[in-house]
Amino acid sequence: MSKLIIANSRTEEMVGDLSLLTPAERVAGGWGAQRMFWFADDGDILVLPWIADDDYIDYVLGRTGVDRASLTLLVPSPGYLGAELLTPDRLTDPGLRAQLEQALTGREIDEIVTCYDDAYVIELARAVGIETALPGFAFSEQGGDALVNSKAAFRAVAAGIGVAIAPGAIAGRPELAEATIARILGNGDAVIVKKEFAGGGFGNEILATAEGVRPAGARKVVVLPDEQAIKDYVAERWSWLTGGRDDRLVIEQYFTDAVTVYSEFEVGERASELRGTGQILMEPVAIGEIVPPQGVSPEQHQELVDEGRRLCEAFRGLGYRGNISADAIRTSDGRIVFSETNGRLTGSTHLHITLRDRMLRPEHRGHRVMIERAAWTVPSFVAAVEALRAAGLEFDATTGTGVVLTGNYVDVNGIVMYCIVGEDYESAEAVIATIDALPVGSA
Repeated sequence: MSKLIIANSRTEEMVGDLSLLTPAERVAGGWGAQRMFWFADDGDILVLPWIADDDYIDYVLGRTGVDRASLTLLVPSPGYLGAELLTPDRLTDPGLRAQLEQALTGREIDEIVTCYDDAYVIELARAVGIETALPGFAFSEQGGDALVNSKAAFRAVAAGIGVAIAPGAIAGRPELAEATIARILGNGDAVIVKKEFAGGGFGNEILATAEGVRPAGARKVVVLPDEQAIKDYVAERWSWLTGGRDDRLVIEQYFTDAVTVYSEFEVGERASELRGTGQILMEPVAIGEIVPPQGVSPEQHQELVDEGRRLCEAFRGLGYRGNISADAIRTSDGRIVFSETNGRLTGSTHLHITLRDRMLRPEHRGHRVMIERAAWTVPSFVAAVEALRAAGLEFDATTGTGVVLTGNYVDVNGIVMYCIVGEDYESAEAVIATIDALPVGSA
């Protein structure tokens, strides 16, 4: 039995109109797609936008114990946005379909694993006759995954079942947006506006009446001192805020000095099983995370899990199957307030099901803290590997501690993502300064 893994790391239901992504965002998305190698097992088929360097692939498979020769790697012809992303035209390309049909000869697929189950994944699975291998196919076939990922639909579901959300509203027209922003700012609070479909804080902006608000979960703060400034802002930014296609706009009270956390679940036929919890590091948008979260009390952590499960169960009742991350914040006064659901593989999933459940020995699971950061500037992936080895920082399965390079080298910014595994938070955090100070060669 094998899996079909489709590395569609950016879709319209995840980030909006793909043509609006900057060239750097497209390149970064393509590099992120290579993280799907962490989910591979012997005999799997991977559909990729392009194939990463051998150094990265061999590094990942060497740590998961997968025989590279057993894998089938398929890359469709470049699409309307080039070769960085698996755009819809690439997934519907007859050439890819022919390649996949040939790869399936004599092989049984028991599961399809994607970053996101959109209409183009559905069509590809149906075309080659393996749609039953996609969990929740009937729900996904009717576009249901968009409901789970819509920040607007999330608010309706959460409010309907009594899960705590931030005060705010959904605006489909500029006039309602202006009124909602004015009301929240008039109460003396800051505002966060969110694209209906976006991730990592890149579709958000924070609004305030004066300088001094520190952004977290958005790239910038926009100062709107009066009603005319609000009107001008909405008029100027409306197309961007609605994804260039008249999506709905989410407007909420922004909580300063909050901690961003999540609980991630596998939503199955019978129940929603906890995969793990974590704390997202915002500088000012997501640059990493801590697993398990350190910024919540045991009681708050339990609430994060319990209420996150209730959200997942609501979507399970509708027919969704697969991964859901229920995102929330711990406010400065100690409340857990939920902010969105992400019905897809996330930037956290590999930490729970690969690093923890696959690379950590059973006796170490539940007794380690992981800190992942996309913040190490290096000249190449090879140079990063050699620097860790020379410093004696490589992950050691015997001790269950050390550093794993979880992402490959991103040449647009010279950064590689790494994960520190420590016996506790303090020992893991101390390694960050060590990594920052490492001499890195030019390999």
